[in-house]
Amino acid sequence: MEKSSQSLRTPRAAGLVGIIFAILLAAAIVLVRLAIPHEGSKGASSWFSDPSRRHTVETALSLIPFAGIFFLWFMGAVRARIGEAEDQFISTVFLGSGLVFVATLFGAAAAAGSLLVTADAAGVDSQLQVWSFGNHFTYNLLTTYSMRMAAVFTFSTSSIGHRLGVLPRWLSLLGYLVALILLFVTGNIAWSELVFPGWALILSLYILVASFRPRPVPAVSS
Repeated sequence: MEKSSQSLRTPRAAGLVGIIFAILLAAAIVLVRLAIPHEGSKGASSWFSDPSRRHTVETALSLIPFAGIFFLWFMGAVRARIGEAEDQFISTVFLGSGLVFVATLFGAAAAAGSLLVTADAAGVDSQLQVWSFGNHFTYNLLTTYSMRMAAVFTFSTSSIGHRLGVLPRWLSLLGYLVALILLFVTGNIAWSELVFPGWALILSLYILVASFRPRPVPAVSS
C-alpha cells in the first residue's frame, strides 16, 4: 500500500514543482528583459542608474535560485515517474543537460548581480565598458548556453516520454518543436526563451492532471 501511495504522489509532485519552476523562470526572464535592454537600444548603457530598473533586476535575480531548486526537484520527480524502464543513454543526456542548464542559469544570474555591483564601484568613464562586457556576458550565458542546454533537456524528456508512452504524441512533438526553437532561434529573437518555461508549464499541467486519472490495470496472461 505504501509503495502504491508513493507512486501516486510522485507524478503529482512533478506536476506541482514543474508549475512553480515555470512561473518563477518566466517571471525572472520577463523582468530581466524589461529592465535590461539590448546593446544599442535606447537607455542600454544607463539602466543601472535607474533605481526602478535596478530593483526589477534584483527581484529577478532573487527568483532564479528558487527556480533552479524547483527545477532539480522537477527532474527527480519526472525521473521517478519514468521508473526503471528509462533508456540509460537518453537518461544520461536528460540528467546532464538539466544539471548544466541549472549551472549556466545560476552563472547568468551571478553575472548580472556582479554587473550591478561593478557598475556601482566603477567610475563614470568606465561604466560604459562595464555595461558592454556585462551585458554581452550575461545574455550570451543565458541565451547561448543555458537555453541550448534547455533544448537538449526538452528533447531528451520528449524522447523518453514518447518511447515509453508516458507522454501523448502531441506533447512529444511540442517538445521537439520547442527544442528546435531553443537551439536555432533563441539568441536571435528576443523573448523566444520563454518557450521553455511555457513547455515546462504545459508538461507539468499534463502530468498533474494525468496523476488523478486511474491507471489501466495490466492484462494478466494466462
